[in-house]
Amino acid sequence: MLKKRIIPCLDVKNGRAVKGVNFVDMKDAGDPIELAKTYINHGADELVFLDITATVEYRKTWTDLVKKIASEINIPFTVGGGINNVEDVSALVKAGADKVSINSAAVYQPLLITEISQKFGSQCTVIAIDTKFENGQWWVFTHGGRTSTSLKTVQWAQKIEKLGAGEILLTSMNNDGTKNGFAVDITREVSSAVNVPVIASGGAGKKQDFKDIFKQTTVSAALAASIFHFNEISIKELKTYLNNQQIPIRI
Repeated sequence: MLKKRIIPCLDVKNGRAVKGVNFVDMKDAGDPIELAKTYINHGADELVFLDITATVEYRKTWTDLVKKIASEINIPFTVGGGINNVEDVSALVKAGADKVSINSAAVYQPLLITEISQKFGSQCTVIAIDTKFENGQWWVFTHGGRTSTSLKTVQWAQKIEKLGAGEILLTSMNNDGTKNGFAVDITREVSSAVNVPVIASGGAGKKQDFKDIFKQTTVSAALAASIFHFNEISIKELKTYLNNQQIPIRI
């Protein structure tokens, strides 16, 4: 059985790691590279860095910071935000990113998924889905959760897999930052509907939340931010707990 992954996420704004609730009310969480180094020392399996305002500010993701990250850390990391074409991906991969994550661009240019996958490999192609439960249905949102679409989440997940996505980063906007647990229902639906790895994101507040998402769905990884940034749970402590719950994890 493949071991489950624990992935800290660093939302970056103006060069600083930040964290909000339901995608708003951002608070400073520290220097992203220093945080990343701490997480590596504590046993993080991968890292995700998201430039959370690149798309809405119509600018590119920070290749200079990516170069610095790549020079200072030694585990795989994904970069997202402001990626609109293959040239953007090429710049980030050359800067040292192992994977790229796209969300808004994938919705508005679905064939970009195929282009990235064909040029850099599906293992490099992470498609982020920000999803929100409204009017009895889970919908896809873009532009950092600011813009609604007519896409239903499970159907969109199946489509992006066919287009070449190698991994899906699924974030529940309803749960994000609440620390009330992951959105188990939609995460189960998506992870059951596709054959690529799914990363659960949004809502982690305690160790049991990770146990629940791993036991009740087929996700391959769980991502969290504030509980790690603000030292509420250490990754070592979390991994020991999950190992004791018979969940396959890298210790």
